[in-house]
Amino acid sequence: MRQVIFLPLLLAACGSHDRAAVESNGAAAPAIGEVDNRIDCRPAGAAAYARACTVEWSDAPGGGRLLTIRKADGGFRRLRATSDGTGVAAADGAEQAHVRLAPDQRLEVEIGGDHFLLPARIRVH
Repeated sequence: MRQVIFLPLLLAACGSHDRAAVESNGAAAPAIGEVDNRIDCRPAGAAAYARACTVEWSDAPGGGRLLTIRKADGGFRRLRATSDGTGVAAADGAEQAHVRLAPDQRLEVEIGGDHFLLPARIRVH
C-alpha cells in the first residue's frame, strides 16, 4: 500500500518571508536570500506548466494546516493537508480536489481545471 505524504514547502520559512513576495504570485523569482515559495502550475486554459504559482501555509480553524495556492491571475485555491495518505483535499468551495501521483513523484492536484504540482514523499507499507 502506498501512502502519500505532502511535504509542506519550506514550512518553517513560509511565514518569515516578506508579504510582497506572496502578492507577486510567483511572476518573478524572489530576491537572493528570500524564500522561493513558487510551484509549478497550469491554470485552467493554459497549455503548459510554469513555475508561476505561490504557496502560503496557515493554521486551519479547529486544527490542521491549510495551503493557499495563489495563481498569477489573482485567483487562489485553498487545500487542507490530510493525514489519510492522500496528501491534500479541497478546504472549501463547491469543487473537489482530485489528487494523483505524477510521474516525477510529485502530487498533481486538479481542482476546477487548475493543475498544481506539489512536492511529496511516498511511503510504502
